[in-house]
Amino acid sequence: MGKGPGMFGDIGKRTKDLLTRDFTSDQKFTVTSSTSSGLTFTSFGNKKGEQFAGNVNTQFKTNNMTVDVKVDTESNIHGVITADEIAKGAKTVFTFTIPDNKCGKIEFQYVHDLFGLATSIGLTSSPVADLSAALGNDVVAVGGELSFDTASGKLSRYSGGIGLTKPDYSAALITADKGDTLKASYCHTVNANTKTTVGAEVSHSISKKQNTFTIGALYVLDPLTAVKARLNNHGQVGALLQHEWRPKSTVTLCGEVDTKALNSSPKIGLAVALKP
Repeated sequence: MGKGPGMFGDIGKRTKDLLTRDFTSDQKFTVTSSTSSGLTFTSFGNKKGEQFAGNVNTQFKTNNMTVDVKVDTESNIHGVITADEIAKGAKTVFTFTIPDNKCGKIEFQYVHDLFGLATSIGLTSSPVADLSAALGNDVVAVGGELSFDTASGKLSRYSGGIGLTKPDYSAALITADKGDTLKASYCHTVNANTKTTVGAEVSHSISKKQNTFTIGALYVLDPLTAVKARLNNHGQVGALLQHEWRPKSTVTLCGEVDTKALNSSPKIGLAVALKP
């Protein structure tokens, strides 16, 4: 497959990752191991406040088929079966949850040099159908997404946007929440050697008449260590330090302070990912 516009969700993704990815106020621990036969085991634990949640995931890959089975601390079984390249650029994804049989869904994705298409439908008597599409190329993409609730016969969600992507910068304009929210984002890699990247997002809620402005930056101290920081107009300041202490194993330390409520305790997060 050549380089195309990707999926609608890729519009504005570079800025979103800069401003949100790896920021956490929880304590997370992940251990991943794999075998030569294509079997991968992942154990995940997350402590948020006084609550703890975790899961164990088993993934098996063979040819173009991937099977994921995850069991969480609530004794729920989540499954994802992915058939990749069933035709050139196409794949299907089947998801299910036991015992909640209302969470089943089947999805079809197709990526072309000129467009990306994704559609899914819930496996219930009154399902929700989702459709997203992006048109363009690897530089300019325009697209949208919508959800149709067959029970009510109405659109429950729709969004649209346009994105511009270059090797050193990207920009996007998105309307979401049924047209109630307008978002404009931009990020720019100002130094390729240090991967120094700056970005910003402006969000306007029409119904609430409220604006949110967030800026952020990434700086790579060395090939194994990176720092990120972000600030919004509500006075929330966040920062993180991530270090790869062995191949594919990272430790991330995060902190966030509300400058308008300095008497409250800062939020501290820690994430450790081990891949022996």
